[in-house]
Amino acid sequence: MRTRDPNKEDAVKQKAIEMLVKYGIEGFGMNRLAKESGVSVATLYIYYSDKEDLIKKIGTEIGQTFFCEMVKDFSPTMPFKEGLRKQWENRARFALKNPLKVACWEALSHSSYRDDILEESLANFKKTMWSFIENALERKELLPISIEVFWSVAYGPLYALLRFENEGKSFGDTPFKLTEEKMDEAFELVIKALTP
Repeated sequence: MRTRDPNKEDAVKQKAIEMLVKYGIEGFGMNRLAKESGVSVATLYIYYSDKEDLIKKIGTEIGQTFFCEMVKDFSPTMPFKEGLRKQWENRARFALKNPLKVACWEALSHSSYRDDILEESLANFKKTMWSFIENALERKELLPISIEVFWSVAYGPLYALLRFENEGKSFGDTPFKLTEEKMDEAFELVIKALTP
């Protein structure tokens, strides 16, 4: 039996992420991955049982890495404004450093693989964020709103700015660069919208 080569496995994962972003799930296949990775199809099956296994593992790994980064230097007991600011910083840092992984995560989290990868990735993060929100509500630092509205208002502006940054332009093909000033401006508006 052939052994696993961690370097080769990492290269295959990176190529799979690139292909999932470029071709989508429908255009992604093990034969194509093997060819573009410069390995045999048999090598892929050392690491993954099939295409679904590969996609689920990659999605879960990206999710776990992403959510682990979200709680770096963050505590659910932080004052609301400070904690949300840390969330913005962590999310922005990860997205700017890992645009392909973020694009892959977005594609997979809006696919039939969503439930599998979210279940594996989100468990601890969800508890942490619920605790953060409950603490903010108890301290009357956050308006009592539905979780969907909270999430949309709290993070929607950040993700819109990150999308502009990723594309390098905003409306009407105007060049765009995400600056700390733009992020601060959006963040302060979010705080005004969410706090009493």
